Amino acid sequence: MKVLVIGSGGREHALVWKLRQSPAVGTLYCAPGNAGIGEQAELVAIDAADVPALTRFAHENDIDLVVPGPELPLTLGLIDELDERGIRGFGPTRAAAQLEGSKAFAKEIMRRCRVPTAFFSAFTDPDDAVRYVREVGAPIVVKADGLAAGKGVLVCATVAEAEEAVDEIMRGRIFGDAGACVVIEECLVGEEVSFMAVTDGRTVIPLASSQDHKRAFDGDAGPNTGGMGAYSPAPVLTAELTGRVMSDVMLPIVHGLAERRLWYRGVLYAGLMITADGPKVLEFNVRFGDPECQVLMLRLQSDLFDLMTATVDGDLAGVDVRWDPRPAACVVLAADGYPGSYEKGRVITGLERLRGWRDGMVFHSGTARRDGQTVTNGGRVLGVTALGADVEAAVGEAYRAIELIHWEGMHFRHDIGRRALERGL
Repeated sequence: MKVLVIGSGGREHALVWKLRQSPAVGTLYCAPGNAGIGEQAELVAIDAADVPALTRFAHENDIDLVVPGPELPLTLGLIDELDERGIRGFGPTRAAAQLEGSKAFAKEIMRRCRVPTAFFSAFTDPDDAVRYVREVGAPIVVKADGLAAGKGVLVCATVAEAEEAVDEIMRGRIFGDAGACVVIEECLVGEEVSFMAVTDGRTVIPLASSQDHKRAFDGDAGPNTGGMGAYSPAPVLTAELTGRVMSDVMLPIVHGLAERRLWYRGVLYAGLMITADGPKVLEFNVRFGDPECQVLMLRLQSDLFDLMTATVDGDLAGVDVRWDPRPAACVVLAADGYPGSYEKGRVITGLERLRGWRDGMVFHSGTARRDGQTVTNGGRVLGVTALGADVEAAVGEAYRAIELIHWEGMHFRHDIGRRALERGL
């Protein structure tokens, strides 16, 4: 079988690495990929947002399965274009991908399906938004409706901060057209956790739980990032809570979309806040999380290609997804300055010392090859991911591996997995 993975981050490297293990996968492509992915798949110089070129490549090369990593090609309608040509695509259609592409759409679907979430209102007029902020008070959360590269959510401690957020998003357009509409919602308090499942539009199968670290610095300090690390499983998500999330969130959303003739096939990711009143949805994503995907792929024992094709073909009923019982932890190595400005092209050393690493894998995110060397090419550069007998052992194994890696300006958090470790797990 021929498979095309789309994207260039650590998530895509993890997907390529796992798909390569399937005996059913022959030729494996990745567009555009990175230095690490290039060791396991043939790189294709097509941008992840270029839907016409991606569709044309899949058609001309008789691709059997297309696996988009990031959300953008999904929200741009890649799956619809592939469907028209009879090519399997692992992910939702453009209409269903609005769950991530439009926060207002997602909140309205949650309201209709009675999914627990923060109370909210959506606005296209900044004056109306400001009046609402003054009416409800703070703390309050202001969100750009559209895609904003994970940066469109502003938690405001005061009314003045919220008014400024509305002005920056809607009038200043700091997130571009994503800020044409804002969602203003209650500020939930609790512990965040990632809940991912695969669904063929009828059957929903939960994946192993995971928890990521969004803030740039130790102790959850500093600005939000795309994710500085993750671990799996997440002890806060007990079996009882998992059952509640399935019955109160995942199944109602999938079935609610189906009732509207929006057939959702692929990964459905609910970002949850575990509050005193139980789990509530912060947001939905329509793809694997990053770096959560890295820890999940390291633990996944089932054949990923088989799982994906069963999802696309509507055959998930009765599928058993198997997991390594050992926890996994991922520590992201980032460029100095991330998530702000940073330099590229720094030479990375030590990776060769981790080839054949028995208990882990270094997933590349922002890397490239230059003059025979691996260099930095993004804000998040590597995801050092390890298995262990418990979370503490997995985290320790990852940090020991990090001691072998170096480039000028390398930055990482030193407290990945701390919530689990505080629980003695």
